[in-house]
Amino acid sequence: MTQVAAFENRLAKNWRHFSRWAQRRELDAFRVYDRDMPEFPWAIDWYAGEVVASWFPSRRDRERDEAPREQRELIDRVLRPGAVHLKVRAPKAWGLEQYQREARTEQTRVVRENGLQFEVNLADYLDTGLFLDHRDTRARVRSEAKGKRFLNLFAYTGAFSVYAAAGGAAQNTSVDLSGHYCDWAKRNLKLNGLSGTVISADVLGWLETDRGPFDLIVLDPPSFSTSKKMERRFEVQRDHRWLLERVRALLAPGGTLYFSTNFRDFELDARVEGATELTPRSLPEDFRPGIHRAWRFTSL
Repeated sequence: MTQVAAFENRLAKNWRHFSRWAQRRELDAFRVYDRDMPEFPWAIDWYAGEVVASWFPSRRDRERDEAPREQRELIDRVLRPGAVHLKVRAPKAWGLEQYQREARTEQTRVVRENGLQFEVNLADYLDTGLFLDHRDTRARVRSEAKGKRFLNLFAYTGAFSVYAAAGGAAQNTSVDLSGHYCDWAKRNLKLNGLSGTVISADVLGWLETDRGPFDLIVLDPPSFSTSKKMERRFEVQRDHRWLLERVRALLAPGGTLYFSTNFRDFELDARVEGATELTPRSLPEDFRPGIHRAWRFTSL
């Protein structure tokens, strides 16, 4: 069997398994293939009939303008989606380059997840607006949110906030630097008939003022940020100890903080106390280990 045939078989097998698995869980969006074979470095996600296929080129392949045509055609042939949205996830210079907007179609669609609805944009950005690998942690937040004062920092499009509101949070606050993503978060809340306060602000600066207390907090910062709107440059490995100390100070007695990062080489500072690591338990079945790490902190 050729390597291409082996890839086709693996993709078809994964599709049969995860499409049934997702249907039982009422999931419109899920991962079908997660770089299972080193020779075929793809992450392939299904979004209610369309596919986002992200190619992770090797050093040798980074000068290519696009992913190998044969592999792209195979994905289309096996999954038969309405459309395939191709992404190239080539490494950027650490701390200097960030992924930019790729198109301006402004075309969005809605997907279901655990009885909730979320707006996604499959064409215009490298990320779609919904981080599928945090699905189980979102469900955990919903199960713990009833009557709680909830805070979502680096909130992105507000998926955690939607879950907290759906779980009956007494107070629901989201903070993100991007006005664009804050508007998106508001639309996600409205889409589900839910409410919350969405604040467009530099999270690091916002934390310097007196805030809280909160009973439940989600902290999912970027690996780094160099936005001109921020008061300082942020790097998660260098700055996470200060950040965790500041955010934990906002917790009410008995409160819970969930902290996660997708920075591949992240190591939690040994001086950070009281952390219970949730990975790999925080990863859904359709994601392989290594895509993120997550911890839980509880105040006394």
